[in-house]
Amino acid sequence: MSQAIPRTTIPTQSRLNKYGYNCIARHIAMVVLICAPLFIGAGTFDWTWAWLYSIATLMGWVVLSVVLARVNPELLNERGKRARQQTGTKRWDWSILALYTLLLIATPLLAGLDYRYGWSAAASDAIKFVGALALVAGFVLLTWSMAVNRFFSSTVRIQSDRGHRVAATGPYRVVRHPGYVAVALHFIAVPLTVGTWVALIPALLGVALFVVRTALEDRTLIAELPGYADYARTTRSRWLPGVW
Repeated sequence: MSQAIPRTTIPTQSRLNKYGYNCIARHIAMVVLICAPLFIGAGTFDWTWAWLYSIATLMGWVVLSVVLARVNPELLNERGKRARQQTGTKRWDWSILALYTLLLIATPLLAGLDYRYGWSAAASDAIKFVGALALVAGFVLLTWSMAVNRFFSSTVRIQSDRGHRVAATGPYRVVRHPGYVAVALHFIAVPLTVGTWVALIPALLGVALFVVRTALEDRTLIAELPGYADYARTTRSRWLPGVW
């Protein structure tokens, strides 16, 4: 979900429960899901930039988890619940999430295969540093978005059971879906950081998938979440100010 409420309204008495710890475990599992295919595809562990990418990704998820455990543990508790507990999730979103998982694995796997077989020309170190910056920027934006937004659900749904309402703080003052911008940066960061151009194909498909998800979620929020239409009129950009 891409709606925020003022930081002061996040319940300070919330503490991590079993679902919160489950969410943190999922964050660490995400590192394996993304990074293991790099080395599987490459057929070797002797790949410096893949290790740098993996270490940076692990640090990003650890820092994100620590920050949320301190400032927004309620969100970790919510996101750590099982899929069947995410009541009200839009049916189309399950299909999008399945494609997301597929592309999340396919991008680093293809990058590893490209490294092994040399399908594309090697990228310069400057390009790889740009990819690393995109990775860091994505984690900063994602952490910030989740820290101020207790309704940052893992699925698209109106969270009536949690008093879902509209407000705009932090990055939500500028764009309506900063979390999805972060996801797009992470997709692009994979092929750029490890320097394999072929992996841009699934990475760009991943970005396109989240453009579609953004449009569908926006339509849902305008139709079903009171006050969102007014918010959309004042914060006009979904991803990039002046572009979309």
